[in-house]
Amino acid sequence: MKLNVDVLRYLSKDDFRVLTAVEMGMRNHEIVPAELVDRIASLKHGGTYKVLKNLLKHKLLHHDSSKYDGFRLTYLGYDFLAIKTMVNRGVFMAVGRQIGVGKESDIFEVATEDGTILAIKLHRLGRVSFRAVKSKRDYLRHRTSYSWLYLSRLAAIKEFAFMKALEEHGFPVPRAVDCNRHCVVMSLVQGYPLVQVKELQNPETVFERIVGLVVRLAEHGLIHCDFNEFNIMIDDDEKVTMIDFPQMVSVDHRNAQMYFDRDVECIFKFFSKRFNMSFQESLDDIDGSEVDTDESGRPRFSSIEKGAGFLDKELAASGFTRKDQEDMEKCIEGGIEKDAGSGEEESEGGGHSSDSELNESYISGVVSLQLQEQEEQTLNCDGEGRVEENQQNSEVRQSQTSGPETQDASDKEEDNQTMNDDDAELMKRLRKQNRRAIASVRGGRKTVASRNSYKDKGGKSSHNSKMQKQLSGW
Repeated sequence: MKLNVDVLRYLSKDDFRVLTAVEMGMRNHEIVPAELVDRIASLKHGGTYKVLKNLLKHKLLHHDSSKYDGFRLTYLGYDFLAIKTMVNRGVFMAVGRQIGVGKESDIFEVATEDGTILAIKLHRLGRVSFRAVKSKRDYLRHRTSYSWLYLSRLAAIKEFAFMKALEEHGFPVPRAVDCNRHCVVMSLVQGYPLVQVKELQNPETVFERIVGLVVRLAEHGLIHCDFNEFNIMIDDDEKVTMIDFPQMVSVDHRNAQMYFDRDVECIFKFFSKRFNMSFQESLDDIDGSEVDTDESGRPRFSSIEKGAGFLDKELAASGFTRKDQEDMEKCIEGGIEKDAGSGEEESEGGGHSSDSELNESYISGVVSLQLQEQEEQTLNCDGEGRVEENQQNSEVRQSQTSGPETQDASDKEEDNQTMNDDDAELMKRLRKQNRRAIASVRGGRKTVASRNSYKDKGGKSSHNSKMQKQLSGW
């Protein structure tokens, strides 16, 4: 959609208030109901519907009445909200011509109050040429539902963070100025895309500089993933600048080597075709870093070591968290195996600490169950509890009158009998609990009749039942 900024100067505060209300409603609605827009905007005298009609005329909103009467933001309306915010912040004062069109963004010139020319990049994910975002990028992570405006906002935030960090570490990238919603404001690079350059004074030097950037990024823990002639700017002095960073991943990504080799292959293929370069000589020293190369002179990903400054960790690049999670799972599994091995060694060496702990925990559980059973028995049937107390008292008296040998034997027999009884009762209790659990899972509980079930009031069945009662009374 073409960005026509002339409409921006004629929009009022109420227009932007309604646009903001639709944006807030889209957090929970794909199509925001008209009543909800009116409630959020809360304009006086029902002026919301008049403003909605004006915004529809300028194609800032889209009306959908297939399921219910509602509205959603278009990319043009989202552009106006972002540009209005930037103007209020004083980042720029005017929007100029369009200088670039990509598969997922549009780039325009903007001017500040003092006349400095900057570049604004408006992310537009969801175009026909780039709709497989869910499979190619990890913006969604665990989310199942999404909108293209939200994905564009995530891409802009990610690119701004990468650009800011790379600038601080001395990489040749544009200067990041500000970010809001799906737009990123950056410094304008004075140069041309490398794909438009036909001749170079020193193609070997430029080639080594570009390959050195790929290796240097990997040493900082990042891979560009789209490092080609379209995303490399070069000026008249043959100074190289990198652009386009939303798709960057960590070197710990599961496909990191494939992405690294693809970036290197793009550079080698372009220079061999455009400038007829041969790569028989190996590149032993690339941009001050010693990296092993293969027979064709391409740097090997396995020989690159991380240096100081782990940017993938600072920026939470794609692939880093997944690697950490795998390492944590491996450590947990290793700890479990270690604990099992140490328990076996202790049992072989004569130590029984783990077994004693297990036995103590089992005994404490059995005792607690026994205490619960005794409490339930005393609460539910007091008479039976008194009978058992009388029996125990009589047994104690008999044991006191008997001799020590008979007393010891009777004590052992009573202990064995009580243990067997307790075990049997415990098994019965556990089986009963298992049956209840299985019955509840399988839906074995009795269904409760609903309040809307049929009730015979004054029908034939009720009349017959009354007649039968009268006859039985006679």
